[in-house]
Amino acid sequence: MSMGHCSEQRPGFEVTKDWNGADQVAIRSPRGASVRVCLHGGQVVSWRNDRGEELLFTSSKAIFKPPRATRGGIPICFPQFGNCGTLEQHGFARNKIWTIDEEAPPLNYGDNNNNKASVDLLLKPSEDDLKCWPHCFELRLRVSLSMDGDLSLISRVRNVNGKPFSFAFAYHTYLSVSDISEVRIEGLETLDYLDNLSQRERFTEQGDAITFESEVDRVYVGSPGVIAVLDHEKKRTFIVRKEGLPDIVVWNPWEKKSKTMADFGDEEYKQMLCVDAAAVERAITLKPGEEWTGKLELSAVPSTNCSDHLDHPGRL
Repeated sequence: MSMGHCSEQRPGFEVTKDWNGADQVAIRSPRGASVRVCLHGGQVVSWRNDRGEELLFTSSKAIFKPPRATRGGIPICFPQFGNCGTLEQHGFARNKIWTIDEEAPPLNYGDNNNNKASVDLLLKPSEDDLKCWPHCFELRLRVSLSMDGDLSLISRVRNVNGKPFSFAFAYHTYLSVSDISEVRIEGLETLDYLDNLSQRERFTEQGDAITFESEVDRVYVGSPGVIAVLDHEKKRTFIVRKEGLPDIVVWNPWEKKSKTMADFGDEEYKQMLCVDAAAVERAITLKPGEEWTGKLELSAVPSTNCSDHLDHPGRL
């Protein structure tokens, strides 16, 4: 995607426009890694390593035009996940225009930002939002890129309402892979999952790793704070770390469903895998004035190093 010609330099990031005139934020690390975040949806649309390789999947048929969400990157699902509720699919946050938060309050717990370039975004409900979901909230998102090229997203939801409310949340992360049949996920063994292909029936994972031979749409509940996605062909492993998000959603549409999606190529299921840090099974409830924080950190490392990360999950 063209970054456009109009840009504005800010500390740690640059505001540009895409070909539709929508504002984007570009963050770059000194070593060459980069992230782009679209203010439409507060959505990370690109994450490249220091060699310029794109690590997130975006469909060649994606529609980059509000109010449609873009098929790819990391859409924010809030306050609903999927169609489990009365709102539009995955809620409204991914279809709204966010603002750059110039005066973001400090995080409640230590996020070492010394070696990171970051941008803070903010979403508040519009009058239309309040008609379909009558709760006043502030949703903040900090997107950071470390010196090593690791991507972190920290979301904070504050209840500024006079009564409690509940919500679901997910970072709907589209990872770019070489060939889905060559990919496996480690760290979800023996966990229970809800199978969305079987009316959310509960099963227990039997495999020693998750591999892919057909459509998969599962919510792994009570998952550990770190899992690994191994791409054998690229000899690359994604390390997924999370806090405040108890579930992991795993999705690949496979061949049949791919052909039913207008904004997705018929064969593109082979090059993508969604692994979402999420709070789906049990809604998060906030009393007036309370705040919830959820964090995702993504690293891409040579596969030979991945066991070190899984053995030492405490880095987040």
